[in-house]
Amino acid sequence: MNPRNAALTTAVIVTGILATFVILDGTVMGTLLGRVTLPNSGNIKAMGVGVYWDSDCSDVVTSIDWGTVEPGSTNSVTVYVKNEGNAAETLSSETENWSPPGTSTYMSLTWDYGGQIIDVGGVVQVTLSLSVSETIDGITNFGFDIVITGSD
Repeated sequence: MNPRNAALTTAVIVTGILATFVILDGTVMGTLLGRVTLPNSGNIKAMGVGVYWDSDCSDVVTSIDWGTVEPGSTNSVTVYVKNEGNAAETLSSETENWSPPGTSTYMSLTWDYGGQIIDVGGVVQVTLSLSVSETIDGITNFGFDIVITGSD
């Protein structure tokens, strides 16, 4: 083969190989570099309640002192429960951690909450009533936790 033809053939082969790399590189790089950014935002539903002594919700209830209760009596306190979450909610309540153990056999807590939906920032007045059985015996002091929960 003539050296000039050999050089031309080599040049064509090298150009073909380089063109293939450029085409492949462009395709691969185009795939790797092609991107779309999709911003996201939203809200997470958060349930929350606060319990206050006043309807303006400025005096937080941190504990309730029932004082001295008598067998067969019912003692009541009024509090205000505020929806501090970001969605409408209804309330539920329960008691736990009764001390001494067995106290809940002789005492019970109820409230006059009617089950209405409370809008965000809404406040509802509730009366908590602690009833003591006439047959309570051997308990001279007590304690328990009231748990108020908001749910949708």
